[in-house]
Amino acid sequence: MPAKNPRINIVLEKPLYSALHDLAEEQGLSLSMLMRDLAKEALELREDRALADFAAEREEDFDRGKALTHEEVWG
Repeated sequence: MPAKNPRINIVLEKPLYSALHDLAEEQGLSLSMLMRDLAKEALELREDRALADFAAEREEDFDRGKALTHEEVWG
């Protein structure tokens, strides 16, 4: 029977595998669940970094004189 969710295979060096195996045991998770959670966390961190970079770019060319007031935006 095919798996419900897509799967990937990865190859890890022995020390990395051991560290992840130990972490999974400590957290009471399967290696698969741990890797899923770590992948989600990595994507969220990348997204946060991209948004922070975007905000920094916007701050550089922000001109308070051209900005709308609270009243102009919210009425």
